[in-house]
Amino acid sequence: MANAFEGHYEGEKAIWLKAGSYEAALLPKYGGNLTAFRDAARGYRFLHEPGAEEMEKFKARPTVWGIPVLFPPNRYEDGLFPWNGNVYRLPVNEAKTGNHLHGFFLNEEWKVDGFGATGRESYAVIAQRVDKSHPLYSTFPHEFTLKIRYSLSEDGLAMEVGVRNDGDQPMPCALGFHTSINAPFARGSTAKDYTVRMTVGKRVELNERMLPTGKLLDLSEDEEKLRTGGISPYFSPLDNHYTAEPQDGRNWMELTDHRLHVKLVYDAGTAYKFWMIYNAQAGGTFFCPEPQINMVNAPKAPFPPEQTGIVSLAPGEVWQETSRMYVIG
Repeated sequence: MANAFEGHYEGEKAIWLKAGSYEAALLPKYGGNLTAFRDAARGYRFLHEPGAEEMEKFKARPTVWGIPVLFPPNRYEDGLFPWNGNVYRLPVNEAKTGNHLHGFFLNEEWKVDGFGATGRESYAVIAQRVDKSHPLYSTFPHEFTLKIRYSLSEDGLAMEVGVRNDGDQPMPCALGFHTSINAPFARGSTAKDYTVRMTVGKRVELNERMLPTGKLLDLSEDEEKLRTGGISPYFSPLDNHYTAEPQDGRNWMELTDHRLHVKLVYDAGTAYKFWMIYNAQAGGTFFCPEPQINMVNAPKAPFPPEQTGIVSLAPGEVWQETSRMYVIG
């Protein structure tokens, strides 16, 4: 039977979801971050979790733990976000590049709309609602609702995301997840036991400020292995941007433990048109396959608007997608 309950994660209030051998922990107060997804029976920890001694680091830099929510994702040159004849001024919060980085809700508390269990599934729903009284409205003058439903069953973890335009003007929808995956995720395995495949297409060339130059590059020999046969997640230090190129109608990352013959599948969904891949200087412990709706710096990127991926939502319109993580083997 599935179960959902309020508890604690390393001393912080959390919503725990359980179903079959799976369990997950959600921290609404800290960016709505789902910090843990585990197979408790086999001892697998799929997400890069902060331990007790790392909680202060997690609070200071949540992007490399769990599944951080990015709205809008990644970097925006000088904090400027031109849209529909206006220019929104986002805070410049990355000093070394002079850019805005990772959006509005990464460190904000999320409202819990509800949690519970229905037979074989446990779930929790969290939301951000912005109206004219919200502090964000002066920076990003749109009324909208961003809602995420996390659910856990014997089939794994599902993440249903929706953005609804509650205002009377079109609004830009730009979203991503800085998903942080353990490799190795199994006790007794090492980084050398793992290969990864991803549905990457072209590499988006970035300049010294980590912004697109206007060039799409062919994949290198190693990046081609990433797309086809598989390669170590740590084949090179990575902080790279790619177009997504679905295979057989699916847009995914597959991480295989060859010692155990177990595969973690992260099916992001085809609505995400781009990937970032970050691996902490090929450190050998975790990497981040980050699905994004839009290209880095999309409103100012030197590409035609139809290539940059920002979605325009009409009043009352909803964008939504479902991502899944599950295990084969």
